[in-house]
Amino acid sequence: MSPIPRRSLLKAAAVAGAAAQFSRALGSRDAAAAPRAESAGDDPVILDWLEDGGLGAAPGSTVGVPWPKGVHRDDQTFALSDADGRAVPVQSWPLAYWPDGSLKWTAHAVSSGTGKLTLTTGAPAAPQKKVTVDRRGATIDISTGVITARIGRSGATLVKSVTRGPTEIARNGRLVLLRQPESEDGDQTTVRTERFDGAIDEVTVEQAGPVRAVVRVDGKHRKGHRSWLPFSIRLYFYAGADSFRMVHTVTYDGQQEPGRASGDFIRGIGVRFTVPLRDESYDRHIRLGGEGTGMLREAVKGITGLRRDPGAAVQAAQFAGEKLPDPATWDQRVTTRLQYIPEWGDYTLSQLSADGFALRKRTKKGYGWIGTGGGRRASGFGYVGGVGGGLSFGLRDFWEKHPAQLDIRDAHTDAAEVTLWLWSPEAQPMDLRFYHDGMGQDTFPEQLEGLNITYEDYEPEFGTPYGIARTSELLFWANESTPSAEKLAQQVEAVRVLPQLAAPPKQLIGAKVFGPGLFSAPDRSTPAKAKIEDHLDFLFTYYKDQVEMRRWYGFWDYGDIMHTYDTVRHQWRYDVGGYAWDNSELSPDLWLWYAYLRSGRADIFRFAEAMTRHTGEVDVYHLGKWAGLGTRHGVQHWADSAKQQRIANTTYRRYYYFLTADERVGDLMHANVDSDETFLVLDPIRKIRTEPYTPDRHALSIGFGTDWSGLVSAWLTEWERRGPKWEKAKARVLSTMETIAAQPNGFVQGTGLYDLDTGKFAIAEEPVVGVSHLSAVFGLNELCAELIDLVDMPAFDEAYYDYCRYFNATKAEQAARYGSNFGSLILFQGHSRLDAYVAVQTGDDKLADRAWDTFYRSDGYQESAPWKTEKVTGPTALVAGSEATWVSTNDTALYGLAAIENLALLGHRMP
Repeated sequence: MSPIPRRSLLKAAAVAGAAAQFSRALGSRDAAAAPRAESAGDDPVILDWLEDGGLGAAPGSTVGVPWPKGVHRDDQTFALSDADGRAVPVQSWPLAYWPDGSLKWTAHAVSSGTGKLTLTTGAPAAPQKKVTVDRRGATIDISTGVITARIGRSGATLVKSVTRGPTEIARNGRLVLLRQPESEDGDQTTVRTERFDGAIDEVTVEQAGPVRAVVRVDGKHRKGHRSWLPFSIRLYFYAGADSFRMVHTVTYDGQQEPGRASGDFIRGIGVRFTVPLRDESYDRHIRLGGEGTGMLREAVKGITGLRRDPGAAVQAAQFAGEKLPDPATWDQRVTTRLQYIPEWGDYTLSQLSADGFALRKRTKKGYGWIGTGGGRRASGFGYVGGVGGGLSFGLRDFWEKHPAQLDIRDAHTDAAEVTLWLWSPEAQPMDLRFYHDGMGQDTFPEQLEGLNITYEDYEPEFGTPYGIARTSELLFWANESTPSAEKLAQQVEAVRVLPQLAAPPKQLIGAKVFGPGLFSAPDRSTPAKAKIEDHLDFLFTYYKDQVEMRRWYGFWDYGDIMHTYDTVRHQWRYDVGGYAWDNSELSPDLWLWYAYLRSGRADIFRFAEAMTRHTGEVDVYHLGKWAGLGTRHGVQHWADSAKQQRIANTTYRRYYYFLTADERVGDLMHANVDSDETFLVLDPIRKIRTEPYTPDRHALSIGFGTDWSGLVSAWLTEWERRGPKWEKAKARVLSTMETIAAQPNGFVQGTGLYDLDTGKFAIAEEPVVGVSHLSAVFGLNELCAELIDLVDMPAFDEAYYDYCRYFNATKAEQAARYGSNFGSLILFQGHSRLDAYVAVQTGDDKLADRAWDTFYRSDGYQESAPWKTEKVTGPTALVAGSEATWVSTNDTALYGLAAIENLALLGHRMP
């Protein structure tokens, strides 16, 4: 079937025709495949690395590439070549489809490359050393052609062994969890720690080569009859690589009661391997990464710095990690006394804050530790092994997600033990208890009073971390010998900044995905445009600098930013109710991803990547009765009692998923498909409702703004991905579009009664005006732009266009159209992008002028703002840095999105 013809942007239809349009859309939008079309989108795509250096020592990289509608059939194959025209092996697969069946996004995995790579249609080259997966035995054996990993199917051992040729480099890869039943509140004399081991429940091979293989391992940590802290581990293998990547997710399902010292306090979360050692102790080497590519380089038995000199060549060889010559050739005053040189078997590098790490070592358990040095920010990298082979290991975002730690134990024996601690056992136990006692807010009226002073929406038992999650990334190398300093530096760099192949902005813009036409390349062709681009750069740089100055780091915190500034204290309101962590309020995630899509800037990508990892895991519940809901902004990410769709919004995850094909983020999006069921378990207006209320699955009150935008983004993504529930998801997209359009006042109606079984809103009998300034600021405009482009439903288009037309209209204009005005509204500058969008869609010049007038002359950031920072130092501030007292994250997100979209849509009409 051919693609649906592009309709006129001016096309509109009466609301009464919505049902007919819906039926036509439902029956005709999914073809098995679409014919190839002549399009600029069929040109070769030049892929490049986000940062200089290419793949380096990383095992491989996977990139998502978008395609214009109708360009490629669903069975299209792709080839890759380097700058010299040589074929580069690539593994490709579809990530998403347009409704006509043509490819919308494809993923491409590579295991080699340093410079730019050209992606074209054609037959892919096969790697010389393919990834193979053997599932026939008791283990799943994966070979990259260089190393082989045996993955356990049950028990406590995830990775049975990692071999390189005939040599076993590592074995017994497992998960370790330390639980402290009681916290250290100062009234205890003893501290008990219990060890839990990861136990496998299910193993799934998700990809099997030839360039990339992925194995998922799910289970829980167990001790005796107790099972808790579910984990989901993915192991990534690439053709020809001597390394593999681990993506490690834990979900918290413990109990910690406020005011009590007993409970499930985590003392350590770790990944542990055993490393066989066969060499003499003077040929065994320890490497631990310091700042940058700095490194501790020592041998288990050091022969440098002794009273007697074994010879310069011998000492140099040991420092380089090379095999030493026969001791019989050394100065015999050293050789005959080797037994008196200590063997240092244990090393620890602990990073307990963002600003300091410490190193120490000892000979063995039971003997004293010796300080070895320290610094500010360690790379999270280590190595243990000998001239006959060894294991390099690394934990990404090591200092950013402190407290972290690397342990090497028993390197003086025939088997060392390596532990990468995601939560250091030397830190304070993980304390997730709510931070205050409620202060007498036992009733809804009292809680509303509290909301009126601290902006915190408190409710007893709602500030629970039960169900939040965190994802970490680890890398492991199976080395045939102790790596050279140059190779070690490459491995360190791969841990610090995982290489990422990227599609160029030209392709991201030209494919017209993510709201067609809503973003364009940065443009400084006029003074007015240049000024806006400068403002956008200023805002991003300011937040990037504030992360560093304010130390917005830590295992649970890294990736988020603060909501509002306290100008009196010269401090963000980190301790004031709902003014603290932002938790995606008003879509800063969306602003950052649009900023990246139009620019291709690596620094913006990394900032948005960290935010996506955080907001999708920590700010959202993945277990329990609130699974599928997120938590409103507060002092703790999980503390506020407002559990909402708008924070769990799939919109904020889609960008990272489609740009990288990250399976974990894909899990998060798929989990949201049925999140409409959450409206049965929590009444969002319970504190102000006056009448008795029992949730009715056939008549749930759901808003067309913050609620529906979160739901429809999950459904749309499942539909375009062709996920397991895509047909249900597609029906939900179309049925809710139809029934919103059929409301007496369309989107302006505000809310509707939703039937969970039919996926439709009941059509209200009477028109109501229910507009909120929040309705469109959680991705609604961007989603509706996509939906209007994807689905031929003019009644829906017109309903949304009307919402856009009248939000920024005068009260008289609103009343003339709807019988009453929209009441007291704010956030007009952010809504100027709605004016811009509908102006282009309908060809309305007056709305185009109003878009820029509202952008420049309403609320939000004005041209008269300082657009600079002021220096602050002690004793005014804790640390020296800068502040912009006029900046707030709500205004930043809205200004950023309005500026980007207005420039793209109406840059040619700037005043």
